[in-house]
Amino acid sequence: MALVAVVMGSKSDLPVARRCTETLERLSVGFELRIMSAHRTPSFVMEYALSVREKGIDVIVAIAGKAAHLAGVIAACTCLPVIGLPVKSSTLDGLDSLLSTVQMPKGVPVATVAIDGAENAALLAARILSIKYPQVRERLESYIRQMREEVLNSDEELRSNTEGGI
Repeated sequence: MALVAVVMGSKSDLPVARRCTETLERLSVGFELRIMSAHRTPSFVMEYALSVREKGIDVIVAIAGKAAHLAGVIAACTCLPVIGLPVKSSTLDGLDSLLSTVQMPKGVPVATVAIDGAENAALLAARILSIKYPQVRERLESYIRQMREEVLNSDEELRSNTEGGI
């Protein structure tokens, strides 16, 4: 069952979207992946945002570059949490996308992750879902433990390779 909608503004955002969906898959969180443009298909975006809750979706990740209005348009149409994922574009290295996503007016919040921060968008979605779904929380806690172990193992390996000095 899809709990997260991963929506991208264009097909060119697919490489970033895939990193998000791969992280969701790693956590066994169901998702649906869609393409829709806030500028080219605004009525479709609004219709989708208004109906997505009925499909069982609890969180929306909106991926867009350049003007990056997708997250804001979706957030204006739903009370569901919306996570904006700005994409690095050829213009301003994605700073334009970041500012377009994060600078929302009062009353229309969008949680925003770093430029191309696909993994963190998925992890934030999982954290939101973990409030309602204990099984997601358990998988997320396991993921966090794994990350911790990887760092500790890297530290141990470094220390064992440099014990005599550098």
